[in-house]
Amino acid sequence: MNSLLHSKYLRILTLVVVTQAVLFYSASHGESTPLPAPLANFPRDFGHWQMKASFDVDDETKAVLKADDTLLREYADPEGGVSLFIAYFKTQRTGQSPHSPKNCLPGSGFQPSESGRVDIPVAGGSINVNRYVVSKGDDESVVLYWYQSQGRVIADEFAAKFYLIADSIRHHRSDTSLVRVVVPVGGRMTREMASQTANDFVQAAYPVINAWLPR
Repeated sequence: MNSLLHSKYLRILTLVVVTQAVLFYSASHGESTPLPAPLANFPRDFGHWQMKASFDVDDETKAVLKADDTLLREYADPEGGVSLFIAYFKTQRTGQSPHSPKNCLPGSGFQPSESGRVDIPVAGGSINVNRYVVSKGDDESVVLYWYQSQGRVIADEFAAKFYLIADSIRHHRSDTSLVRVVVPVGGRMTREMASQTANDFVQAAYPVINAWLPR
């Protein structure tokens, strides 16, 4: 009996996945939503945060990521420093899609010691984002990340797939972004302080990010 139920579940799941794929590819008529301006023009300063360094994403990562535009910067305020990474995909129809940090970080040797979600107050309400504490040897960092599509903040990967299908059908759009914030732990920067620094940065950066990405 259990074998029959399992087989029936797999058939239903396969049918759902195939149906979603058919709807996605038939509803997306070559759509492609460009950024209003390149991420290289993203503000260097906002609030009390100032850009300290900007980096190019290496060719190997670009080849795996397949993003249409990326940003990798370090920002700082008097209390600490933050790494901001944004990857933008103008369409997901041709195989490009964000790589989940919860899979990429372990692949890079970082192991999660804490995982969950956190609500961060922003102008007009709050956003719910993923929070990870990861470590590699003696190095530890607090990581916040989310997906952003058409002004919508999404923490859950399954929800992101649902909205991908829904937006492709309703609006013929599949553009999305991955936004990741990393704060190292160490020295005087405790894990609690790093978490607060990450939250403070997101509160300051989110209105700028939200205005920059297509809505």
